[in-house]
Amino acid sequence: MILQYLQARIRSFGYAFNGIKVLILTQPHAQLHLIATVAVLIAGKLVHLRRWEWVSILVCIGMVWMAEALNTAIEFLADEVSLEKRERIGKAKDVAAGGVLITAIIAVAIAVLVFWNHLR
Repeated sequence: MILQYLQARIRSFGYAFNGIKVLILTQPHAQLHLIATVAVLIAGKLVHLRRWEWVSILVCIGMVWMAEALNTAIEFLADEVSLEKRERIGKAKDVAAGGVLITAIIAVAIAVLVFWNHLR
């Protein structure tokens, strides 16, 4: 019983990692997020961010990736429902994309605040 439970949990991680792979391989914006993530992590290492600064940066990175993943999931589901233009599906996709944009703008603002003192 416990072995089956553990095997199911391991499989669920496999599905999650596959989702990340699909996200990165199919979504141009996710590829930009990947480049930005790597750049910010390298910059943080170079300027020796403090612990609280790392926490802020990592929370922002996680939020942007989560928003992009949820946006992509909504787009995949919406496209599965109908490939024809439908107003409410279009609105749902626009709102999801707007959520990514809001998250990215806030992440950039926080990054500016965190890196400001290190770069002047």
